[in-house]
Amino acid sequence: MGVSDPPQVSHNRTGRARLSGRPNKDCWMKFLRILRPEHWTKNVFVFAALLFGKKLIGPSEEVLPALGRTLAAFACFCLAASAVYIFNDIIDRPADRLHPQKRLRPIAAGQVSVASALFLAFLCTLAAIAGAWMLSEPLMAIVAGYVVLMVMYSLVFKRMLILDCIVISAGFCLRAIAGAVVLSVFISPWLIICTFALCLFLAFGKRRSEIAQLAADSESFRATLGGYTPELLAHMLDVTSVLAVVCFLLYTMDDRTLKLFGTNHLVYTTPIVLYCIFRFSALIQTGRFSGPVQLILRDLPFQVGSALWVVACVLIIYGQRLGIGA
Repeated sequence: MGVSDPPQVSHNRTGRARLSGRPNKDCWMKFLRILRPEHWTKNVFVFAALLFGKKLIGPSEEVLPALGRTLAAFACFCLAASAVYIFNDIIDRPADRLHPQKRLRPIAAGQVSVASALFLAFLCTLAAIAGAWMLSEPLMAIVAGYVVLMVMYSLVFKRMLILDCIVISAGFCLRAIAGAVVLSVFISPWLIICTFALCLFLAFGKRRSEIAQLAADSESFRATLGGYTPELLAHMLDVTSVLAVVCFLLYTMDDRTLKLFGTNHLVYTTPIVLYCIFRFSALIQTGRFSGPVQLILRDLPFQVGSALWVVACVLIIYGQRLGIGA
């Protein structure tokens, strides 16, 4: 029977010995980074049905189960999204090394091996699908469909002009639909189209920020950026933002919305919506932010505007339950 080599011992500056073979905090942080937890904010679309399905405020025996199921669906999408991010980082590692920020990602920098990353992606996918199955079979189908769609995006669609952004937007729509499915509530077609248009706006905004940051090297980083121009993307941002606002207005004035909420006062939140859209459009084209997530997490005025809109929606939708009228 062979004898394995003893673990190597190193000493820190205080003279205390430690085993170099033992996983340290930096190792776990690298694996956490490839999960991209800061991007889990994209999964807030799962909570749309909780708000607009009138499940957020009410009797505790109704609200708590609904909140629990929504949080569980949110967790499933976080795991599924992390699996997709890892797979995408593996595929994109040669291109990421050309990007001033993405070259620091653990997989692109060679800090995490491809084999280890693939194993973690497999575990996340398995946990996401199993968790969704425990909630409902339709949710499991949506989560599995999302993973397949995003893998196809990494392999095929991301190299196709315009279709790359459409596929990303479809993934966000699946998040919103999943939130409705797990709560068994109706989701307005206008709200789905609004979500699709809004996410298409965000996707085109990301492409615009990449061009602004990378300039002449943009096509080397992402092939489709060679087909996009600042003028074309500015036009696409205008079209998708208008479509999103129009669909939101149609949703607020829809008879089903009026019947569900007892009011169409959501239409009066339009100025806040316009402010957030216009501010995002203005900032994303400067190249100061690497993408929508960084802008949303760092720009305080945008955060305040978004928070005010959510509060206004809660007060309007749940006004009668809160005793403030409609």
